[in-house]
Amino acid sequence: MSLHSEKIELESFEETQEYYHSRGWTDGFPIVPPTPEAVQACLDWTHTPANEIIGIEPVRERTISAEKLAISAVMAGCLPMHFPVVLTAWTAMLKEEFLLHGATASTGGCAILLVLNGPIRNEINCESEFNVLGSSDRASSAIGRAIRLGLMNILDIKPGAIDRSTLGNPGKISFCIAEHEEGTTWESLAVSRGIPPEVSAVTVFSASSPRQIMNEWTKNPEEILDTYASEMKANMRSYSIWSGNYTVVIPKQHRDHLQNVGWTKNDVCNYLFDKARIKRSEWADVGKGSVVRGKGDTVYRALESPEHLLVVAAGGPAGGFGAIIPPWLGLKSQAVTLAIGACVDC
Repeated sequence: MSLHSEKIELESFEETQEYYHSRGWTDGFPIVPPTPEAVQACLDWTHTPANEIIGIEPVRERTISAEKLAISAVMAGCLPMHFPVVLTAWTAMLKEEFLLHGATASTGGCAILLVLNGPIRNEINCESEFNVLGSSDRASSAIGRAIRLGLMNILDIKPGAIDRSTLGNPGKISFCIAEHEEGTTWESLAVSRGIPPEVSAVTVFSASSPRQIMNEWTKNPEEILDTYASEMKANMRSYSIWSGNYTVVIPKQHRDHLQNVGWTKNDVCNYLFDKARIKRSEWADVGKGSVVRGKGDTVYRALESPEHLLVVAAGGPAGGFGAIIPPWLGLKSQAVTLAIGACVDC
């Protein structure tokens, strides 16, 4: 094997857990021992040399190698077939517009949300319906965790070190979902962002905690989306007034009402772009009057444009629920979508 990391001989599974935990290499949960064979299997699956440089984190100038990412993936419980998602997600996170250092070091406590599209969802058996924002399946749970372990062990993004989160959010353990493309007439998130439908893709987004909404009393598209808009406006009042890549997760019950009268994702984006806005004076209603500063009539939108909204069709088949996932801090960190194992613009 052509691996370069230091090899440590440990006698048992239990000793391995204690060794890793005592050095701060875990997220508090047990890990899968990253044996050379398991790490190499991930690299072989993607035909990636161990020493291939995926990128360099520009603030701390840390090199991100394929081998280190494979180690994190194995530790998180990933199978080799999950590793292409991990590699591509890291490539996306290292794009300048994602602002990886800021998103992971901030006191704001955001997590990195991954959204999967295309054939890979079914190849790795992702569940995109029941409990989609929870522990829905092996692949999404392990992939999301692999991202977190990589941040911790490669970039030292650990609580109290680089990670300065005041509260954090549960997505910091694992935050990966798959879109339910088979359950909707809408184009996928990846397609709406320029990826061909036959190509697998991952979107990365610096996300605050999900905010669940409910409206079971109407089939009217405007009334349903007004509930989503109200939660976006609530975030602007209570957290950040700046526009950014809000994500809305729309499960089947709401989606069916919208689709039955011909509403598309573009219609959803246009409606929420128009509705999700507040005046600066509304900050005074939530204890922030000192920062209104004579600009009370200034209008702020949650979205800079309709295209900045990330609409994801996912969630269980019943219940008038949905979720708003706000951005970490406006457009300082922007969502990035990349094809997995393919070059779209070549």
